[in-house]
Amino acid sequence: MKFDPAIALQNSMNLSPYDGVNPSISDSATFAFSKADVMTDTFEGKTEGCFLYSRHWNPTNHVLANALAAMEGTEAGWVTSSGMAAITSSILQICNSGDHIVTAMTTYGGTYAFFQNYLPKFNIGVSFVNITDLEAVEKAIQSNTKLIYTETVTNPLLQISDIPALATIAKKHRLKLMVDNTFSPMIFTPCRLGADIVVYSLTKFINGKNDCVAGAICSTEEFINSLIDVNNGTAMLLGPVLDPIKAAGIHKNLFTLHIRLEKHSKNAMFLAGKFLENGLKVIYPGLENHPGHNLMKKLMNVQFGFGGMIALDFNTTDKVGELMVAMQEKGVGYLAVSLGYFKTLFCHSGSSTSSEVPEDIQKEMGMSKGLIRYSVGLDPDIELTWNKIETCLRDLDLI
Repeated sequence: MKFDPAIALQNSMNLSPYDGVNPSISDSATFAFSKADVMTDTFEGKTEGCFLYSRHWNPTNHVLANALAAMEGTEAGWVTSSGMAAITSSILQICNSGDHIVTAMTTYGGTYAFFQNYLPKFNIGVSFVNITDLEAVEKAIQSNTKLIYTETVTNPLLQISDIPALATIAKKHRLKLMVDNTFSPMIFTPCRLGADIVVYSLTKFINGKNDCVAGAICSTEEFINSLIDVNNGTAMLLGPVLDPIKAAGIHKNLFTLHIRLEKHSKNAMFLAGKFLENGLKVIYPGLENHPGHNLMKKLMNVQFGFGGMIALDFNTTDKVGELMVAMQEKGVGYLAVSLGYFKTLFCHSGSSTSSEVPEDIQKEMGMSKGLIRYSVGLDPDIELTWNKIETCLRDLDLI
């Protein structure tokens, strides 16, 4: 039977008699021990189910991490205070001074800045490649390479990473493959496709309400335990811990993710089709003209659709700002960064979420100055939304 992330998540909830249907929230920073030797054993990692300090583990965070691991089909998970904390902690756990990383050139601006501007401080080299060019990926591997990093659906150009093929390359060269699946939770299950580590910004689709910032790491028990080792675990020592009250809220929201994704995807497919019909340059992996369409169909969990992200390319910045303001004034959604919200969000990628990427690199990766990124919301009447967008486009002579 094929792995279904929604069913695996649903099956992760097991209540004991007299439990509340929502797990209790533990807001304790520290935890008491009945015996001194149990505390000693816990510090040495020899106990099960014991909590010593919330920077290491908290019962509420543990519940969320276990649910995410169930959804991903991994042995374990750990939750962080942001998506960038998940990315940076994982990378710094794998890589030491003198090591090297091969990464997708098209990636979130914050991730790009970490690779390009921050890792050189630790003498960690990074090669940026077109992640869809598997020959280029393999050619970039060096004797000191430790990691291949990519996004399942890249930000903002929506390229589709061939995770099984990248996993084959990684295993051939004894590397780790890390995948950011923020754009496509449940739609893809990267570790079951061959990835070693999957990371998330939980802020986005998984939480779905833009009321907190959080991240997650899912992988093997060995890797997660190494991250939180009290002596040399990167996450333990840098301390990017998630507030358990926020973790409890994310956990509840997680169980509606499959329903929300279906609606995000349905609405995005409708709008992408309308953009295409009107002669606009639209990038959406659900359209047959998308270069990664067939690959995505092969790798995805089809019941959740092709996702809620669309890129619309006007080539130049002329009227792009006016269009976004007009759409906000018409009630289409909000001119704002982030994604996965129940309202549609749109932004000019080059000057916002990808602003850390230099203009010449933006051009090299194929991102024009006129690219608008849409995170399509849960609009109950998507035709009405399209009518508002169409009015804005016509008023500005863009169609």
